Amino acid sequence: MFWLPLLLLACAITGLSCARLCLSAYRTASHGAAPGHRHELTLYEAAYLAGGPARVTDLTLLSMARARRLLLAHTGWATVVDPVGGDAMERSVLGAIGPAGQSPIGPLRRAAAGTDAMRALADRLVTAGLALPEGTWSGVAGAVRQVWVAGAAVVTLGATAVLMPVQEPPGEVPVALWFALPLVLNASCLAITRLEIHPCPRWASPAGQHLLRALPARGGSDLTTVAVRGTRALADPELRAAFAHRDTTHRDAAHRGH
Repeated sequence: MFWLPLLLLACAITGLSCARLCLSAYRTASHGAAPGHRHELTLYEAAYLAGGPARVTDLTLLSMARARRLLLAHTGWATVVDPVGGDAMERSVLGAIGPAGQSPIGPLRRAAAGTDAMRALADRLVTAGLALPEGTWSGVAGAVRQVWVAGAAVVTLGATAVLMPVQEPPGEVPVALWFALPLVLNASCLAITRLEIHPCPRWASPAGQHLLRALPARGGSDLTTVAVRGTRALADPELRAAFAHRDTTHRDAAHRGH
C-alpha cells in the first residue's frame, strides 16, 4: 500500500480547498438586508449592484448625454458641454474627465471608480446589506480556483499511484477508485458553487439581487435598462460603439482627429 500516503495527501488537499470554498460561499450568502427592510433602489444603486463602478460611470455619462450636457462620440470619447454637475456623481465624473473637458471613456471609468462619490455609494449599499463588502467576491473566485487546482492535483496523484509498480492483490478495490472519492467531492463542490454563486452578480448581495430582479418589472427608460443590463442593451449603435471602445492613448486619438 505504497499509494496510501498519496491518497491521504489527495484527501487533505481536497478537504482544505472545499472547506475554504464552502466558507467563502457562506460568507457571500450571509450578506443581506435585515428582515422587513425595505429599500427603493435609485438608478445609481441599481447600476452599482448590477455592474459595479464602471456601470455607474456609464449610466452617468449616458444620463448627461441625454440631457445634452455631454457628447459621446462613437470613437469612445466623452466631451463636456455643460461643466456643472447635477449631483455628486455627475460632479465626480466631470472631475474625472479633467480640466481639458474631454477624455476617452476607458480611463474615465477607472478614474471615476476611485472618487469619493463612488465610495460613498458603495458604503451606503454595503451598510444596507445590498452590496458585498470589498474583497468578498474575490475570495469566492480564489477559492474556486483553489478547488480546480486541488482537482488537478488529485488526478496527478491518482495517476502516480496507479502507475506505481506495487499494486494491490487481485480482488481488492482498484487504486483508481480510492482516488475517485476526493475527486467526486471536488466536482460536487464546484457544481454546487456554480448553481448557487455563479449566476449572482459579483457586486450584489442576495438581498440586492432580489431588488435587481424586481427593477425591470417596474418599467422605465433606457437608463433603467442600462443600469440593469449594461450599455450592450442600448438600441443606438453609435452609443454602443462609444461604450464598447477599449482604452485608447492620446496617440491613437490623434489619428481619429481629436
